[in-house]
Amino acid sequence: MSTSADLPDVTGATLAAQLPPGWTARPPLPADVAAVADLVRAHQLAARGAASVDTRTLTAELVGEGSWTRTHLLVLDPAGALRARASVHDRAAGRAVVAVTVHPDVEGAGPLAAALLTWAEGAAVVAASHRGLAETQLDAGAYADDEHQRRWLAGAGYRHARTWLQMSRPVTAADAEGLPGAVRPGVRVRAVGKHEDGMPVADDLRTVHRILEESFEDHFNSYRESFPEFVQRLRQDPGHRWDHWWIASVEIDGEEVPAGALVGSVTGPDDAPGSYVDYIGVHRRARGRGVAKALLSTVVADAASRGRSRVGLEVDADSPTGADGLYASLGWVTAYRTESWHRDVPVPPA
Repeated sequence: MSTSADLPDVTGATLAAQLPPGWTARPPLPADVAAVADLVRAHQLAARGAASVDTRTLTAELVGEGSWTRTHLLVLDPAGALRARASVHDRAAGRAVVAVTVHPDVEGAGPLAAALLTWAEGAAVVAASHRGLAETQLDAGAYADDEHQRRWLAGAGYRHARTWLQMSRPVTAADAEGLPGAVRPGVRVRAVGKHEDGMPVADDLRTVHRILEESFEDHFNSYRESFPEFVQRLRQDPGHRWDHWWIASVEIDGEEVPAGALVGSVTGPDDAPGSYVDYIGVHRRARGRGVAKALLSTVVADAASRGRSRVGLEVDADSPTGADGLYASLGWVTAYRTESWHRDVPVPPA
């Protein structure tokens, strides 16, 4: 493993030396959540003309349980106003999610964004070195219409890897029975089992993880995420609920076998929550049998029964399974598009 002398500085001291006079850089504090939310909101409005910030999730990521696997840095001007931020999420072995946000009012923001992306690369390298890796992938996001962010990422050596459709479907009380004709004979959907204390049955959780891992083996940028990493990462989300996990099964050669899985969560403000499909996967052995429709019908019916107004999801715009067409046929519409930008970086040897 690399020594501390070999690794980049992630304290912000090196970056601070590149800032204008009087500007500072530091990790976030609990009192910073509102300012960070305002920064993210301003960026969203400038980039896509609308904003939606879940402060519960933001709080968890900045200073709560979600911060355990993340490294953050805030940049403040001489008046103490938050002008930019960067974060690196050590999501799984060899995968680091990078986020850099600069307030749209900052003039000549390019050099600041470049410095933050350099800092983020260093933080990702440090996390990868602790795992004993020789290389890690940086995964940064941008709104498809955000030319500033796209230019900054390209300038930092990232490449546009994929486009994603952010889709939403309205839900009404009439949907409590599910989507008409969505569940074919021979397909069964059930919630993961629970013990008397309400905690989920471990075997069912492992079944969900296994189905998702195997379902996405032939998808873009697939990588292995261990079961502990998977469960811990999802539990860090304040919107996580154990009763939003479902398993679908079908009969194959006279035996009922797991065929698909869906993991959902709660999203949005407390006074107007919605449901969100974090993951939906159908095993290759069961594709073409209506498993995805049955799972989607289940999550829509569940949302309706809870009085929620919508179900959101993200889908690969270039999915080989044509999933976006399925979602559109069931009432989902695209609200906006995002992009993944990737860069592979080496980690100093021990």
